[in-house]
This record gives sequence, C-alpha cells and structure tokens, in this order.
Amino acid sequence: MAGRRVIPKISCIIPTLNESAQIEACLQPLQPYRDWLELILVDGGSEDETAQVARPWVDKVVVSPAGRALQMNAGAAQAAGSLLLFLHIDTRLPASLETLRVLLHQPPCWGRFDVQIDNGKSWCRWVALGMNVRSRLTKICTGDQALFVTKSVFEHVGGYSKQPLMEDIALSRLLRAQPITFVPLSAKVCTSGRRWRKHGVLKTILRMWLWRLRYWLGASPFQLAKEYGYVVTEKDYR
Repeated sequence: MAGRRVIPKISCIIPTLNESAQIEACLQPLQPYRDWLELILVDGGSEDETAQVARPWVDKVVVSPAGRALQMNAGAAQAAGSLLLFLHIDTRLPASLETLRVLLHQPPCWGRFDVQIDNGKSWCRWVALGMNVRSRLTKICTGDQALFVTKSVFEHVGGYSKQPLMEDIALSRLLRAQPITFVPLSAKVCTSGRRWRKHGVLKTILRMWLWRLRYWLGASPFQLAKEYGYVVTEKDYR
C-alpha cells in the first residue's frame, strides 16, 4: 500500500505579544493557502487573549519567552516545512504567494519581499523604494520585508542570534556568507506606517540609520534595545 503523499510546505512563523486586536486580520488572508502553508503562532507570554483568538486560524501555537529572535527560533524548531517564512504581525503578505511557493522546488535559498508602507502619502513610496533598493544591493533584510530561508540553511547558521534588536540584520549577514542564492522578490508586502506617523519621517529614518551604524560599529544590541524602549536583560537571552 502506497504511503500518504507528503505535500511540501512552507512554514510561516509569526511572533506575537498582546496582539489579540489585530491577530485575525493577519491570519484570515492566509487561510486559502493552508494546504501548503503551515501557520505557526509563537506567543511571547501575552496578557491578553492573543493565543486563544489565533488558535482556530493556525496549525500550531508555541509559547516562548518574549523577544522576536527567541520566538522565531522557537517557531522554527517546531516547523514541518522545508522553507521558513518569518512574518511580523503588522506586515501583510501579497495577495498571491505563488512566487514563494515556486521556491519549494528550487535549490536552497533565502530572500525577502519588496515592501510598501500602508500610507497613501508620497513619502511612503520613496521610503519603501529606498528600503528595497538598499536591500537588493547589500543583501541585508529587515523583518518588515518578511524574510524567508530554507530550513536546513537556517539551522546550519544557528538561526537568529539571541539578541533583542537587529536580529534580522545579524541573520542576513550570516546568510549572505553562505553559498546559496539570494532571492529578492519584487512582489510587495505591506507594512504598517504607524512608527513613521508617530515619530515623523525624517526623525525615524535618522534614528534607524544611527542605530544601525552603531550596531555595525560594535554597539551592544541590548543597549540599543533599551534606547528603543524594550525592557530586556541579557539573562533572558542566554
């Protein structure tokens, strides 16, 4: 008797913390793809009903210490898919995911989507264009761009570094050093513009570049996280 056919899967890993108000809006558009898209929600100890609200919409709910790097590593450890897709709660994937699905049948790779910001003002288009061009040239991806990577490669480089900020940049640096293909997809994810509206465009850009420059120069991601407003201690990441 022939064994059951195993459908290659992409595992979509979504770290959350107190997101019950918007978790359904994130998960509902992904439901048509669940025959090949495994949805894993990784909750970092929410004090609201995030996990309960999400449970009917996902394949797995994983509980982890808070911190995106820690949560995404915990989700990856539970993933059944051969390709991992890391999705922030305030980022929406394109209407069609076929360009991503094709990668299941390709050699090991990693990459990200182009990004757009959910605000109709012209500055959003210019900021997003700058992000997309920079990422293509440097092969450095941010979490807003929905980074994806072959699971075996992710495990080979040790996953996300155990740090509370710049974890996406640290992973990009590891992945671009590997002898695998970088795939910058032109399909666009849509990410929230709330931080831009809250702090102002110029101020946000300057702060982001300053933090990244300091990180490249050796500043501790724990110190940068404290300045960003996170409450973290290094013992949480050991």
